[in-house]
Amino acid sequence: MSKFSTPDIRSPLITALAVGLLPLLAACGGGDSTKSTASSGSSGSSGGSTTTTSNGAVQLTVPDGVDEETKQQYIEENAIAVCMKKQGFTYTPYVRTSAAADPLAAVDGEDYARAKQFRKKYGFGYYAGAVYPDDPNVPFSKAATTKRTTPVDHDEDGLTEAQKKAYDIALSGPPAKSKAEEKPGGCSEAGRVAAHGPALSAAAEKKAEKARNDANHANGLALNGDPQLVQLAQQFATCLTGQGIPVSTTQPTGMVDMVRLDISRKLPENFMSMSRETALPLLNKDIGIALKDLDCGKKFRAAYFPKEKAKPYYGEDG
Repeated sequence: MSKFSTPDIRSPLITALAVGLLPLLAACGGGDSTKSTASSGSSGSSGGSTTTTSNGAVQLTVPDGVDEETKQQYIEENAIAVCMKKQGFTYTPYVRTSAAADPLAAVDGEDYARAKQFRKKYGFGYYAGAVYPDDPNVPFSKAATTKRTTPVDHDEDGLTEAQKKAYDIALSGPPAKSKAEEKPGGCSEAGRVAAHGPALSAAAEKKAEKARNDANHANGLALNGDPQLVQLAQQFATCLTGQGIPVSTTQPTGMVDMVRLDISRKLPENFMSMSRETALPLLNKDIGIALKDLDCGKKFRAAYFPKEKAKPYYGEDG
């Protein structure tokens, strides 16, 4: 059983990319336990400082200025480490905090300069993995996949098979007798509770989910009805059309990632496993489209992202 789970999707734009690459995201993740949102890097310290509890559990120091979501990741990982140590096991907490460590963070165009640097070499990233399989900066390249799925610690080194089984039970709880009986457990659940509080009842969770969906829908309406964004989206669409790039929507929430998603829906099934010779001309074409999309949408994205942060929107399908 893997200790690492698939990295969280951090924004509606990355979620949108994930829709086009859902099978790949599933393949890149680990199993059903929680190494929180971090499964890459070289050590459990997340590049920051650590302390040790009286019982020997490593604890990450929460950096100053992190957002609440990131802070919760630290709390969860630290709580798992303490819980595992109480059961006689070592668990190295790890939280990925740097956007530079996220292979998808440079794609969306929020940071124009960074996106341009990325797109000049990798386009939208679709064919780049086949052309640059050893480049860990390419989403879904062999090197990037290995980096995300290789454990960052040696917590289970030297354990017997029986001890590894006990480790997994301590981390995730005993295996369920049936699919219907599966539920979070072990130290992973203890960490989740420490960070997020006790699980809600089914009725309360349903109510909370409805509230989230209602807020999301309202935010989408607000963004798509924002006069400035509507005007800039029209300009964006006109620019794309002039560059020979088809436009499938002019709604601001769709325009922000439209070109990339439209391309993802038409990718050949073997785009990840193509030979370099086959993929290279396709990458060059992808680079051209990606740069045109970036430049056409520069003013639009500069206005959209701050407003989307104030009114988070993840799409009507969640």
